[in-house]
Amino acid sequence: MDNSSPDIEAIARLARLAIDPNDVPQYQDAMQRILALVAQMNAVDTAQIAPMGNPHDLGAALRADAVSERDNSAAFLALAPATENNLFLVPKVIE
Repeated sequence: MDNSSPDIEAIARLARLAIDPNDVPQYQDAMQRILALVAQMNAVDTAQIAPMGNPHDLGAALRADAVSERDNSAAFLALAPATENNLFLVPKVIE
């Protein structure tokens, strides 16, 4: 990419950015530096580097699968106006 003024204006239009025509040279310089950095990163030989799924060599933090609260369902059901077979009964809302 040669970073011509029409290219910068087209990129700005695609990104829905309104840029001042006087600022185009600044954007051309910034785009050139970004593309130079990308080219530098592409030049690095990564053939001997294995891909990583996660940068951390940690396992998932798991807690013990143990009950931590007591069963309060009977107390909650006792507060309901209507229950049946340990279920809350609610009014029908769709006919």
